[in-house]
Amino acid sequence: MKKTYRDEWRVMVTIKPRRPADLGLTGLDDLAEFIAPTGPITVAVLPRRLGKLAAGMSVSDSMISRDIEGDYRRRCEEIAAELRQRPQVEDVTVACTETHTCSHCGYGWEVLTAEEAADPANAQDEHTVEGEPVCCEAAINEFRAERGIPALAETGGAQ
Repeated sequence: MKKTYRDEWRVMVTIKPRRPADLGLTGLDDLAEFIAPTGPITVAVLPRRLGKLAAGMSVSDSMISRDIEGDYRRRCEEIAAELRQRPQVEDVTVACTETHTCSHCGYGWEVLTAEEAADPANAQDEHTVEGEPVCCEAAINEFRAERGIPALAETGGAQ
């Protein structure tokens, strides 16, 4: 079975500065002139760690939360809602990095494409199909059992 982990939460913000103050450049009017970028700028805004309690004090996120993924997602949604109210903000999206692993062997989750499944060099047996995992026999047999496909005939046949 595929397990999905989400981490590295962030809010991607696209701004279109119209004046120096949109970039936080204020109080320099009598000393400098500014030329605003001609196109939009996209930056990543990272949420504060869940376990950051105060300056210099932090604990692991798991000591603070029973739903780390959900808490980071909610924290990013709060940041996004605040940023959407700013006039220079054109677009805001919440993003994260997803990692997929096999619950049986722990290796990265990979499956056969239709082209790979049709290639005899990649086939485990005559029942190999598109979407079949390639990491271990247990994953292949679970996949096949869910779809009513016969299990692998021999042990040790997985790639």
